[in-house]
Amino acid sequence: MSTPRSVALERLAYTLTAPVLAVAPNLYPDSPVNAVVQLAGAAGIGGLLLAARPETTGAGRKILRWSPLVLAAAIDTAAGHTTGFGPYGLDGLLAAGWAAAGWLVMPFSRHTRRRHRPALAAPAPAPQLQTAPAPEPFPAQPDDGADDLTRSARLMWERAGNPARTHIVTATPHPGAQHDLTLLLRAAEAGRPITGLSEAAVGAAFGIPETDVTCAPVTRQHGRQGGPGWLEVHLTPDANARRRRAPTPQERWTDRVGSPRGGAPGSELVHRTRDQERGVTFYRAKMADPTETPRIDLAKVCRGLALPEDDSCVFVLIDGTEFLISAFDKPPLSAIFPATRELLTPDAKGMYVCGFTITGQPVKTMVYQHDKNAPAHGLTLGVSRSGKTQFFAIHMAAQSLDGEVVWLSTVRKDEKTTVLGKYIDRQGSNALWMARSLRAAKALCEIRAEMPWPHDGQPHDYKPGDSRCPYRQLNVYADEFMTAAQDSDFGEFIQQDGEDLTVTGLKYGIGFNPAGQSPFAHNGFSTEMKDNLRQNSRPVIFNMGSPSATRKAAEGTMENAYDVPTIPARYSRTEGSAIERAMRGEADPENGVSTGGVAVIVLDNGRAVLMRSLYADFDTDLATLFPDDVNRLTDHEITELEKRGLWFDWNEPVRPGEFWPEPDEDDDGGGSRPRGKSAKGGGKRGGTSGSSRPEPQVNSPRQALEAIKSLSSI
Repeated sequence: MSTPRSVALERLAYTLTAPVLAVAPNLYPDSPVNAVVQLAGAAGIGGLLLAARPETTGAGRKILRWSPLVLAAAIDTAAGHTTGFGPYGLDGLLAAGWAAAGWLVMPFSRHTRRRHRPALAAPAPAPQLQTAPAPEPFPAQPDDGADDLTRSARLMWERAGNPARTHIVTATPHPGAQHDLTLLLRAAEAGRPITGLSEAAVGAAFGIPETDVTCAPVTRQHGRQGGPGWLEVHLTPDANARRRRAPTPQERWTDRVGSPRGGAPGSELVHRTRDQERGVTFYRAKMADPTETPRIDLAKVCRGLALPEDDSCVFVLIDGTEFLISAFDKPPLSAIFPATRELLTPDAKGMYVCGFTITGQPVKTMVYQHDKNAPAHGLTLGVSRSGKTQFFAIHMAAQSLDGEVVWLSTVRKDEKTTVLGKYIDRQGSNALWMARSLRAAKALCEIRAEMPWPHDGQPHDYKPGDSRCPYRQLNVYADEFMTAAQDSDFGEFIQQDGEDLTVTGLKYGIGFNPAGQSPFAHNGFSTEMKDNLRQNSRPVIFNMGSPSATRKAAEGTMENAYDVPTIPARYSRTEGSAIERAMRGEADPENGVSTGGVAVIVLDNGRAVLMRSLYADFDTDLATLFPDDVNRLTDHEITELEKRGLWFDWNEPVRPGEFWPEPDEDDDGGGSRPRGKSAKGGGKRGGTSGSSRPEPQVNSPRQALEAIKSLSSI
């Protein structure tokens, strides 16, 4: 039998140290060897004191381990105090005895080998196969009369070692499923919670994937305890296989849309409905946590619901913590909604239907503000051929049906505005005409401020719908207002008078309706003007050329930042696979539908809604939309405008002194009047008030002849 290396080394140390203990104190009393031995002995004494404490375990073994050092120090001290090697060679005998004791006792080696090696003199044990320690006996369960399924489940559970030290109370099968069941577990020891039970452990016990295992807490019921000492486990391999193969709408939503990585994380489906007649499927959902705000990625939602990723057919409507996904078979806003007199007739609050949303809901706008006792301004934006003039037609028809007066001015003449001129009071097509109409409307504010009301003979602010009001509401339209505001001759007048009319016109029953392709200040809209238009209208934004430009224009008319719907250039359904067409070298299908007439309208609460405005067919007679008689200004208003020289044919050329002061006759300018911004000076404001001479009044052919003679200096 071989001697362990540690034992051999320890024996060698005792053999070599014994002569040193006997010789060094006698031959070399002052050598460092004695000091080292004494220090080792002091350390041994400290170890003995620590080992002798009452609270120390294994004190005898520790004392035995430190004893060689203490004895060596004692022998060294004794050898130093004896004469020579002592009587009868006592120093040598003590050192030899110390070495012999070390050979036999070996406290260091014995201590280190007590858990790893057999004792020195003990025979080596025969090799044996290592076996797993026997598990602690699990408390035996009494026979509670369980059914066959429960007993079978218990056998499989016990075979797995009763995971997490739990016991199966009952096993309940799921109806219509062969392998699905629900286990009711409880902790083996009363009063101990169930901890450490994972889905993987349950799945391994029954031979199913862990994804088919669901753990749920057990609530306390009558006749049965609950709490952390109980657990309900659902095993659903059959249901999950069916769920993956043919999920229900609720399951599809939970797995692919409401999951943390879905298109609407944290949401749950309320219900799914199908409107076959309209060809639309509605998914109504809400947030599981009512304190969260819906975060919707429409493209992900479409992929999760197996819908085409098409903005023209899938829309989202958010209302607080709820939202609605509308999936149409065909683009809903590609339909045409003809305008009718019934839809355009305003109600008692001045509201009429101007279009329909994607869900078929009617959208209303106002011809006057009932809650503010004031007219309504209007702001219409959009690029060419986007539907602005169509919207003008239905808005003018609604105002006319309400008995209001309408003026329309544009920068250039076109067919539609000319047709509209037949049904309204006045219409013109150049920057001069627009400047004259704005100046006349501004003068009407002064005229109406002094008009007495018949019931008390006193002037009052305009009140919509009040039969005692002596004048009608006037609506001034300025199409392509931004272009006209940049006109070299009349742009400054148009911009300044339009801003003044926006601010002061509401008190006197005058609403201003500019339109164009930009809502920004450098294009004619000052901040004050835009704020007044925004607060006193429902802005309508048609396609501005790109989704970003449309969104920017809508945000500029809204008080707060909201999600603005997208208006594409055309509505086109995705047909087939673009990859397959590319591989075959085929052209993409051209099945686009124009989005003209589709607009974003900003409602009173700042929410932007996508709608398609009603369609007025200019190729037919618009008389069915407008009233039989055209609404005009009162005779008193016309007379007062004539006195100010502002009521005449606004298509005439510029009259001398109408916008700029006439030069003196002795000027070097040859009698010609100055033109352009550089010559306007301080006399450009206030109609004819800045003229060098009064405007002649023309009420008869004779007065007209006299006026011609006076102007031509004949």
